[in-house]
Amino acid sequence: MHVAAADREGAFAGFGLPGTPGTGEFWARAGAPAAVPDGDGGWTTLFLWRGSSPARIEFESWSEPVPLRRWADSDCWYAEVRMPARLRVTYRFVAGDEPHADPFNPAGAGADRSIVATPDAPEQPHWPVIGADAVLPVPRTRIRWASERLGGRRTVRVHPAGGGGPVVLLLDGDDWLYLHPAVTAFDAAVAAGELPPVTLVFLPAKDRVAEFTCRPELWEAVRDELLPLVAESGVTADPERLVVAGQSLGGLSAVYAALEFPGLVSRVACQSGSFWWTPDAMRLADPLGGSVGGVIAERLRDGVDLSGLRVAFDVGEHEDRMLPHCEVTEGLVERAGATVRVSRSASGHDRAGWRHALLRDVGWALGS
Repeated sequence: MHVAAADREGAFAGFGLPGTPGTGEFWARAGAPAAVPDGDGGWTTLFLWRGSSPARIEFESWSEPVPLRRWADSDCWYAEVRMPARLRVTYRFVAGDEPHADPFNPAGAGADRSIVATPDAPEQPHWPVIGADAVLPVPRTRIRWASERLGGRRTVRVHPAGGGGPVVLLLDGDDWLYLHPAVTAFDAAVAAGELPPVTLVFLPAKDRVAEFTCRPELWEAVRDELLPLVAESGVTADPERLVVAGQSLGGLSAVYAALEFPGLVSRVACQSGSFWWTPDAMRLADPLGGSVGGVIAERLRDGVDLSGLRVAFDVGEHEDRMLPHCEVTEGLVERAGATVRVSRSASGHDRAGWRHALLRDVGWALGS
C-alpha cells in the first residue's frame, strides 16, 4: 500500500472532481471514493474527509492506518491510496478518538464503517447498499436462550427466508443482523431461486475465543439446548439438514464441529477459517507463525472419515498469511472423503468480502 502526493493544481480532476478542494462547488460534487488505474494493474483511490482537525483512515485487516493530508488551509483532507486489483474492504475515518463512517459513501456497514470496492471487484448480488444510519430488519422471532452448558443468557433471532426450511446457523449472528443485512440478502436469493427456503438462526457470541476455539461445549449446547428451542419456536425449521456458516474463528469452529459432531453437522460454509489456531497460538507474538493448519490439520492427519460432509471453503485472495493454513486444511478435508468446494474472494480478512460467498456456499452446501 502506498499513499501518493497530489499535485497542487487540479489535483482531483482525474477522479472526476474539478474545482478547488474545500470550496462549496467542490464539496457539492464529492461522492464515494473514486478509483483510477495506477498503471501497474491496481488502482489509486481517492478518499476525502471534511473537517477542521487531522484524521486517518483505518482499513479492516488490509493495511496499516493511512493519515489524511490537508489541502492548504481548507477543510479538505484527502489520501490517494494505492489498492491492488480485486479488493473490497471495510474502512472508517478516525478523527481524534472518534470513529466515523464516510459521509460521502452510501455503502455502510454499521454506524461507523463504510465499504469500498475497486472497479474490478465482482458484484455481490442480493446485498443491498445500506447507509451507515440505516436500521436493518430484525427477525420478529427471538429465543431467549439461558444455556446451562455455556452459562449466561443470549438472544437468538430466527428468520424463515422463503417460509423456512433447513436450518442455517450463522455464527457471529449479531454481525449479520446489525452490520450486514443478511435477512434481506437471503430473502432476495431465495426469491431469485438461487437458494431453497431456509431458516436462519443468528447465534451471537459472548466470548469468541472461549466458544469458537475447538471446544465441545458450544456444539453440545447447540445440539441439546438451542436446536430444540428452534424446533419449538413456531417457525418452520428442519434441523436434520443443518448448515453451519462461520468466518474466521467461527469458520474454525464450524469445521471442528463437522469433525467432532458428524451426527449434528454435515454441511459447512467456511470463510477464512482460523486454521492457524493451536492452544498456544494466542500467547505467541505471531499467532499465525506456528504449525501450518494448526490443531485441525493435526486431527485430520490422525485419520477421520468425512465421506458424509459437504464443506465450502472460501478465503480472501489478499490474505497472504492465512492462505497456507487454509490450503493445507482444504486438501486434508478432501483427502478424508468430504465433498469440497474451494474459492477465493476479492478481499482481505473482512466480512464485506465474505458476503457473496456466504449466500453462494450455503446454497452449494444444501446441494442447490
